[in-house]
Amino acid sequence: MTSREKLHQELRHRIVSLSDVTERQNAGIHEDAFFVGRKMFMHIHPESFRGCDIQLAKDDQERVLAEGKARPHRWAPEAGYVTVIVHREEDLEPAMDLIRMSHRYFADKQNLSRMQHQ
Repeated sequence: MTSREKLHQELRHRIVSLSDVTERQNAGIHEDAFFVGRKMFMHIHPESFRGCDIQLAKDDQERVLAEGKARPHRWAPEAGYVTVIVHREEDLEPAMDLIRMSHRYFADKQNLSRMQHQ
């Protein structure tokens, strides 16, 4: 069985492996925050590894919640956030599916913004 710390480290490794992702620890109120460009698209709560809070496009958020793939975020559901709990190694890939969805959404928005400024 994989320890919570190992799961947390594996998840962080997978996230920073995505293109143009940077990690900032203790970014405001968020313990481990991950950015694509200047946009924080998700964060992890490592102190108890309660889970990942991931920001999605509103239509993706609604679909993911309806399909039971995530929980509603406690504090910022109106911003498109969902929460995913990673208890076991088997939870990593479903969590990464949502993280990749968020990453694509915000990376595409960033690329569109760059193109508009050229």
